[in-house]
Amino acid sequence: MPSLVTPVMPTGSLNASPQPTLPVDDDLRLRPWLPYDAAAVTRAFQDRAIQRWHLRTADSEDEAEKWIEQWRRGWETESACHWAIADAGDDTVLGRVSLQSIIMAGGQAEISYWTIPEARGGGVCSRAVARVSAWALGEAGFNRLELGHSAMNAASCRIAEKTGFALEGVRRQALLHADGWHDMHLHSRVGPTARVPSLADPLGQRSPCRWLP
Repeated sequence: MPSLVTPVMPTGSLNASPQPTLPVDDDLRLRPWLPYDAAAVTRAFQDRAIQRWHLRTADSEDEAEKWIEQWRRGWETESACHWAIADAGDDTVLGRVSLQSIIMAGGQAEISYWTIPEARGGGVCSRAVARVSAWALGEAGFNRLELGHSAMNAASCRIAEKTGFALEGVRRQALLHADGWHDMHLHSRVGPTARVPSLADPLGQRSPCRWLP
């Protein structure tokens, strides 16, 4: 069945070339994950905050290495893009930033991130998120990025605000955490050529959608 729209990102838009390393500032760079990063990932997932918001822990380096294999395959299959946030000097892994749940036809993805405790408070995460967002909505050709986080995660909300992700609403009781169901904030950024839709449909009727109380 033929589509009535042209894909925003045709097949091969990403994997036709190697995953890029993205410089952030003099002290940071975003690079593809490597097998020897497994030890750093295992240590990171012993942190209670990362466990709480990412809903998992790493029991061994072998398990972390399998995650890294999956992250690397994401670029090959154009289903996800995962970067290590690394110190530009000694290549120490400080965190992770990813574009996941990629929809090539619509040019859409979900951005996620974490940083190790030692890297928090200095803008490492917000700079990494801003850099990936600029690359995605610019050079890579994405149309829309979504950022979701628990309504209880104030730090993640600050990162969204700092990096230009507008709050669109609250997804009520949307994700089960270890301590129960959490409401989720939904933020987004769109590309510079995104069209602002009218409140009326093509027949001139006003949309019936309204914000929930």
